[in-house]
Amino acid sequence: MQPRNMSMSGVVDLAAVKAAGEAKVKAEQTRAETARQGGGGAVPPSSLVIDVDEAGFERDVLQRSAEVPVVLDFWAEWCEPCKQLSPVLERLATEYNGRFVLAKIDVEANQMLMQQFGIQGIPAVFAVVAGQALPLFQGLAPEPQIRQTLDQLIQVGEQRFGLTGLTVDTDAEEGAPAPEAEIPAGPYDALLEAAVQALDAGDLGGAVQAYKNVLADDPGNSEAKLGLAQAELLSRVRDMDPQKVRTDAADAPGDVQAQIAAADLDLVGGHVEDAFGRLVDTVRLTAGDDRDAARLRLLELFEVIGPDDPRVSAARTALARVLF
Repeated sequence: MQPRNMSMSGVVDLAAVKAAGEAKVKAEQTRAETARQGGGGAVPPSSLVIDVDEAGFERDVLQRSAEVPVVLDFWAEWCEPCKQLSPVLERLATEYNGRFVLAKIDVEANQMLMQQFGIQGIPAVFAVVAGQALPLFQGLAPEPQIRQTLDQLIQVGEQRFGLTGLTVDTDAEEGAPAPEAEIPAGPYDALLEAAVQALDAGDLGGAVQAYKNVLADDPGNSEAKLGLAQAELLSRVRDMDPQKVRTDAADAPGDVQAQIAAADLDLVGGHVEDAFGRLVDTVRLTAGDDRDAARLRLLELFEVIGPDDPRVSAARTALARVLF
């Protein structure tokens, strides 16, 4: 079976933005509580690859994902491709030295988990980051592709949720007391949490202002830039009539504002490539202020998805072709 790669950006909607922000806050709270209780120190290498069942899923996966990305390997004893993939994942878990934890789930013994993740075939690999489930790939995949996926996963964990991984003590013995870890609060944590709370209350204007407050002092803050782009997008589409917007765009291909509005709706609906392609085509067919308006909106939508997404890279290349 060929691997089916999945994006880690996901569908951009209000629920997703709120969930991601809330997950980051909960992850920070969990890490702080772990530190106060004397946990969060170095772990033995044996903690990097674990067997997980339905009874321990919340503790071993959901709670652990507040500290480090947890990669889920769904397998079965009768599955020959699983026997090829699992050793690779186990070796990489050791090699990555605490940047992620591998949780192995036997689907024969954990049918409920298999159903909850909507798995149609194995091997299937998912991740849980700060309580958020992300599909990675299904079937066998070459090791370079697996490494690339893991690198992207780790980057998402760091940039969006502040997960820096576990410290691995190769000399530690099981049961040895771990040193207490201190997790200092960042200078903008309160403002970023205010933005999340505003999103939770449906106050998109308040969220936009909270993110702008962070960027006023720290223009390079990646979390605030991402949050601002998402909140502004949601503000623009909240009162749109989707049917009218799409009809207007179809009836008037040369109407730049109609195409921009339709691209916003495309992105919110998860049709990322359609949104990017629509605006690249609009840039190609227009000039002057109209071209600038389409180009600038496209750059704003790049911020919503994130610079490391391959769809952004492809759209940047397409944009460069039509501009130059």
